[in-house]
Parts: sequence; C-alpha cells; structure tokens
Amino acid sequence: MTGAQVVQLVVFLLLFVAVAVMGFMASRWRRADDLEHLDEWGLGGRKFGTWVTWFLLGGDLYTAYTFVAIPALLFSSGALGFYAVPYTIIAFPLVMLPLLRLWSVSRVHGYVTPADFVRGRYDSPLLALAVAVTGIVATMPYIALQLAGLEAVLRTIGLNGTGFWGHAPLFVAFVVLAAYTYQSGLRAPALIAVVKDVLIYVVIIVAIIYLPAKLGGWGAIVDAGAAKLATPSPATGQPAGSTLLTANNQLQYATLALGSALALFLYPHSITGVLSSASRGTIRRNMTALPAYSFLLALLALLGYVAIAAGTKPIVNGSTGRPDSNTIVPALFAGQFPPWFAGVAFAAIGVGALVPAAIMSIAAANLWTRNIYKEYLRRDATPADEAKQAKLASLVVKVGAVLFIVVVDPQFSVDLQLIGGVIILQTLPSVAIALYTRWFHRWALLAGWAVGLLWGMIMLYGIPNPVNGKQHFGGSALALGKLDLFGWLPFEGSRVQIYVGAVALIGNLVVAVVVTLILRATRTAPGIDRTTSDDYHATRVPEDTKPDVVSSV
Repeated sequence: MTGAQVVQLVVFLLLFVAVAVMGFMASRWRRADDLEHLDEWGLGGRKFGTWVTWFLLGGDLYTAYTFVAIPALLFSSGALGFYAVPYTIIAFPLVMLPLLRLWSVSRVHGYVTPADFVRGRYDSPLLALAVAVTGIVATMPYIALQLAGLEAVLRTIGLNGTGFWGHAPLFVAFVVLAAYTYQSGLRAPALIAVVKDVLIYVVIIVAIIYLPAKLGGWGAIVDAGAAKLATPSPATGQPAGSTLLTANNQLQYATLALGSALALFLYPHSITGVLSSASRGTIRRNMTALPAYSFLLALLALLGYVAIAAGTKPIVNGSTGRPDSNTIVPALFAGQFPPWFAGVAFAAIGVGALVPAAIMSIAAANLWTRNIYKEYLRRDATPADEAKQAKLASLVVKVGAVLFIVVVDPQFSVDLQLIGGVIILQTLPSVAIALYTRWFHRWALLAGWAVGLLWGMIMLYGIPNPVNGKQHFGGSALALGKLDLFGWLPFEGSRVQIYVGAVALIGNLVVAVVVTLILRATRTAPGIDRTTSDDYHATRVPEDTKPDVVSSV
C-alpha cells in the first residue's frame, strides 16, 4: 500500500466510522414508545416529513449504481449509459399518482408491503406470495450492486487480496451494515442519507469543475471518449461503443429507459420509502423535487468520459485476475485528486452504497415477515414477533447479497440492477395497474407473472458475455434476431437490441389479458376486494379506523 493509499484509507475510515456511529444512534432519533413493531422498525413510524423523505428516497434511489455502475458503462460502451438520465426524468411524473394512491390505501388498511396490498385487493394469498418472493429476489442483485460499489472503493484503496479472502474487507463492512440496521431499522438509513447526500454533492461539484479544467475542457474529454470507443475491442473485433447511439442500440436505449422507469417504484425499497412518509403532500413535494437528483446523475455519468481522457485504467481484481470495470471512477479520483480528497470521495461512494443497501434489506425483510412468515408459518405472530423476524430476515438478505457478489461476475455492475429490473417488472400488473382497476382476474395475473418471469429468465440465460467468455447472464440486451417464439424467429438476422424486461412484460400482459377473458367467460370467482374507491384518495386515517391484519384479510 502506497503513502497516498494510506491517507485515503484513514480519511475513508474516519468518515465511515462516523456514519456507522450515526447508524447505531439512529434508534434514539424520533424514538417511539415501542420499537418492537414493524411499523416502527420497518417504516420509521410512518412519520417522515418532506425533508427526511427527500433524503431517504434520494439515498434509496441514487446509489452506488449512480456513482460506480453508470460511469463504468459510459467508460466501456458510450452513449448507451445515458439511458439512466431520461429514465429518472420519466419516472417521477409517471409514478407520482400511483404512489399517492398506494400511500392512501396502505395507510387506511395498515399495509406495510406491496404484497399486503395485493392480498387485500385480490383476496389471493398465492398472488401475494408471488409478489413477495419476486420482490425479495429482485432486491438481492440490487443490494449486491451496492456491495460491488463498496468493494470497488476498497480495492482502489489497496485492499485487493486474492482468492476468497480478497472479499474480506467487504465482509467487515457487511457486519457493520447488518449491526446498525438490526438495531435501528429504517431510522438508520434515513438519518445517514443526509450525510451521504452532502458528501456526494461536494464531491461531484468539485469533480465537474476541477477535472475538466485539469484535462483540457469538456470538448477534449468528449473527443477522447469518441476516439477510445471507436477502437475495436480485442474480444469482439467491433468498436466498444460510441458517443452517439447506433441503429442497433436505439431501441435498447428507449426500452431500457422506459422499462427502468416503470420498475423503479415497483421495487420494495422504493415503496418502503414512500410508505414511511407522513402524508400525501410529502410525496407530492418529493416527486417535484427529486428530479434535482437527475441533474446530478447526468454529471456523474460524464465521469466515464473523464476517466477515458485521464487515461484511467480499471484495477485488476485480485480474486479473479481480470480488470474490474467498477473501479473506474474510484481509480479516476485516486489518480486525479489529492489523497485526502480522494478519501472523502471514497467515503461518499461507500456511504452511498450502505444507505440503499440498508433500506433494501429492510424492505425485503418486511416482505418475508408479513407475506411469508405471518401468512404461512405463524398466523398468531404478535407485533414484537414480526419485528424480531424482520430483523433476522434482514441479516439473511444481506448474506445472500454478499454471496451473489462472490459467486456472480457480471460484465458491468449495472447488469445486476437491470437483471433485477426484469424480475420486478413482472409485478407491474398486480401492483401498479391494480391501483386503478381490478379488471384482471387474480389467476390471470398469476399466470402472466409466471410466464413473464420464466420467459425473462430464459432470455437472460441465453445472453452471452463476450468479454469474460461466459455464455449465460451476460447482460440484459437481447438481439431481436434471437427472439424465439416457440421456434418462430420473427426478426431473424436482426442485430437490433431490446431490453429483455420489456419483452417479458409484454408477454406477461398478453397472457394476463387472455386468461382473464377466459376466466370471465367461465364465471370463475374473482375473489373479494377488501378495498374501496375512497381508500385510494384518503388523506388521513380516522382515529376509529382499525388497520387490517394481513393474515386475516
């Protein structure tokens, strides 16, 4: 380890430890009489106001994905990486009204998870189970993405061992994250998110002013990016990418942006942040203000081109012996900033990974507790039993994410999020559409979910990764020429690419519509809807309202 890396490590550890201490102290912040309740541990008492919610949702949605994955994608592929900018701009106005309806109906009935809502809306424990399991599975790679970002920082600092023990620093960070999440619940990431956002804004403002001035301006940076991306890749013989979209990836770009926008607030952690809000007005104000983060995201994405102009090289992963593209931005900061400020930047990335990882694990734990444990294993569980079970489940989810990092080696860490998006998109008809209409039959939704999920996994499995030689799960972009409909190739020979999640969702909806028509024609019982139209517009809950107990819905 060099002298510069020692300075970076010391600064990183000081800030990291300070944030961890805040996480443990958060249990006393806005403390309730009894934290042993899922509403308190998993939703922060449903009391967060506009500012806390803004930081919480920002910390929840703008993550290591923002600081590590997107710039790495621009560094390697070019313009395609900018899909993240329009998708966040599209997402907030697109989802504002559905989230208001979800907040209201959840507050009236005491729903903690999206699967709670599905259980009450469709009188189907099996459909609720499908939504819960899907949410947990989709969240795992997203948590893994955060840990990949943290590991990239540790690797850049010099903690880059070989073999299994090369992941040892990540295990230490995992223990810290698990401990303060277990103790403080959602209050921990809500409090830490404020520090995380301050650090990120400071780092990015310095970066976008200091680095272009040092490297000859944005014109020279973009030119350097265009020249490098036009160079044929040794692995494929084709240009690695371009600063402009091509005929083959324009459809992929559009479907990625739209599909990601639709998926964003289907994720359990996004819904957890929304349900913790104190009022509908809080959500409205946040959907108006959160696009400010999209501007930040665009600036961060450009760091991929800055790294090219600076001649930054990815650090070789000591465990695999291959260059780790996730280290591009940390390596850029290490090479261009003074060591002390590089340490600050590394802390921003590290904290930016831990905040969403904590929220995600809490959201997954809520799903397990409410929709699996209480529904199927212990119907008479008390609120204290639920809180204890959620704490334990949050630990298991984090362990699963760590194993995901150790076992899976995606080409880009952004693939972890995109694969999760393919999975969570299959809950859109059951959750988002159900907020407006109950036309779909519950069994049809289940059939559509199963087809969409299975088809999506088959398509993902068939996508090779030419960079590392793997033949499966090499990304989320499918060439239309490979689209197989029971042996029929409608676009045979086409090299135009499309996001797998969009294709799987279309299949899901087609099956749901057809099966609904069949079941309606045969007069199959649709189940009882426990919600009313007024529930979706409630601004407050009367004192005499008794929230539903999900297991008895």
